[in-house]
Amino acid sequence: MLKNWSIFFNEVKEKSYSSSLNKFLDYEYKNHTIYPPRNLMFNAFNLIDPLDVKVVIIGQDPYHNPNQAMGLSFSVPLGIKLPPSLINIYKEIENDLGVKMNYDSGDLTYLGKQGALLINAYLSVRENEPLSHHIKEYDLFMHDLVTYLESLNQPIVYMLWGNFAKQYKKMIVNPKHIVLESVHPSPLGANHGGWFGLHQFSRCNEFLAKNNVAPIIWKN
Repeated sequence: MLKNWSIFFNEVKEKSYSSSLNKFLDYEYKNHTIYPPRNLMFNAFNLIDPLDVKVVIIGQDPYHNPNQAMGLSFSVPLGIKLPPSLINIYKEIENDLGVKMNYDSGDLTYLGKQGALLINAYLSVRENEPLSHHIKEYDLFMHDLVTYLESLNQPIVYMLWGNFAKQYKKMIVNPKHIVLESVHPSPLGANHGGWFGLHQFSRCNEFLAKNNVAPIIWKN
């Protein structure tokens, strides 16, 4: 699917930050343990054509422990213990939709294939060093990505969880797109209110159905 994003990535290649970002990543992957594996950095884009994007979920940076990051925000490979944030996401899906989630699998590939772009703003991280790749080049890349998404005319639901994700709200100006926002699903945020009971997943599907778009099957 990555080639279907060629309009976007061809524009990115022409930006000055693209070269410096590649040099940075070349050095980091050569000299440090970086997650996810470099071939999975653009995994979110590989699962979906841009014209099929229905939902955008923006994470901050990848999981920084071994074997967790797989290039999809909040997702971990099959067989890896679910991180606390993902457990809270599953709990709210259950509460909202009355379904039973499979807690033995944290792989969210099934959502990507349905039209959910699960993207981290910072696409890489050093092992055990959260936000170690918080660099301006990624900020510029993310700005260009949201700008591109806003040029798409299909209905899109942005799910902005936590203050970091909410910073992109001001960029979402396409009248065919909506924003659903909440606190971050991490225990630090969710357990103090503002995550559970907001019915974001059913509200997302109601918006899609109202616009004649097939809803997301959130149950895994």
